[in-house]
Amino acid sequence: MDEFQTPGSGESVTTRCCVVGGGPAGLFLGYLLGRAGVDVIVLEKHKDFLRDFRGDTIHPSTLELMHELGLLDEFLSITDKHLDSLNLNFEGQQFEGPYFTHLPTKCKFMTVAPQWDFLNMLARHAREFPNFQVHMQSKATKLIFDGDRGVGVKVEGLNGDYEIHADLVVGADGRGSEMRIDAGAEIIEKGIPIDVLWFRISKQAAVTDNTLARIREGRMLITIDRGDYFQTGLIIHKGTFDELKQEGIEAFRNRVVGILPTLADGVADIDTWDKVHLLTVQLNHITNWAKPGLLFIGDAAHAMSPVGGVGVNLAVQDAVAAANLLADPLYNGTLTLDDLKRVQQRREGPALKMQRLQVFAHQRLFGGHTAPGKPISISWGVRKFAKLFAPILRRKAGKIIGLGFLQEHIECPQRAPKTVEAHAK
Repeated sequence: MDEFQTPGSGESVTTRCCVVGGGPAGLFLGYLLGRAGVDVIVLEKHKDFLRDFRGDTIHPSTLELMHELGLLDEFLSITDKHLDSLNLNFEGQQFEGPYFTHLPTKCKFMTVAPQWDFLNMLARHAREFPNFQVHMQSKATKLIFDGDRGVGVKVEGLNGDYEIHADLVVGADGRGSEMRIDAGAEIIEKGIPIDVLWFRISKQAAVTDNTLARIREGRMLITIDRGDYFQTGLIIHKGTFDELKQEGIEAFRNRVVGILPTLADGVADIDTWDKVHLLTVQLNHITNWAKPGLLFIGDAAHAMSPVGGVGVNLAVQDAVAAANLLADPLYNGTLTLDDLKRVQQRREGPALKMQRLQVFAHQRLFGGHTAPGKPISISWGVRKFAKLFAPILRRKAGKIIGLGFLQEHIECPQRAPKTVEAHAK
């Protein structure tokens, strides 16, 4: 837990950069800015990072960054599994999917790691920098403006309401970003036909393959191997969760077992709907990431769907690009709107390309039936195309999933702060 005593009611804190959101994008950015000698505060509204059913797949691009920072060995010690390829099981037939062994990275595999362990590790190392703070149980409630320039945030903290004033506020508060709404950002929605039901199922039988997606009788199940249990996702048509509940929990369990019979023993774990969590899938982006004194990154700028498991990794790439481009002007007190716009200019293209691929995948997998409760339909043509071009597609897909469309590297320097400017007045 954070040892820093959060400000009391009515206090005001000044810093160079305030990052709203302690997820992968926000905490990675805070770590890199602290490492570069920039005074930075990260706000996390929860008391800890322990929240289940978050994105836990860490791809080669992120592992390469951990290698560049000298944190790779420590990070790999908290991972559950290493996957150098992914498979799809369609109606009981196994199909080989993307592979990563050809990538020009230190780690030619993706990992599965509890996101809370990843974030705790980052926070622990970030606290080694004297100019870094993370305020836990501190929720940013409103942006503070001076004219059209963002100059800080109002915060509901553990010890009362306080304010943070900063040269830059970064909205990294995810797909439900309140900061982007407060800033009046224009949100472009892409109609997504699915939601995901997340739940745990203990492993009673050995399942050792690298299959993440299973389709049977038109229904799709995601199974992420977490050692003694599967973190499991059932794909449903958007807005049909209440109808599934009306069918009863036993019908739900039967549906899961119908896709993967080896879960028959463990599925008894789901004895109440409280153990089934609805993830409302979003796919959207904002048109303007940057305003004077204000920047959005990660899901706050471009909410990704679960397709490809790329969300966490794209968010981290945004954070690295932002740190590379903004560390010097923040350190020197010379930050301009043009500096902020360069982050969008660099990262928007890769994000939108990935979203277009996700839209394509949604249309091909889930677009055949729009009526509630209808199963997934994958056309004969799509299956034939995938089989014929499997070697090329597997290699290309591995590169896209593993590295994204623009791989970032650590370029911002490590240096001591000029002064530790964050203080209470």
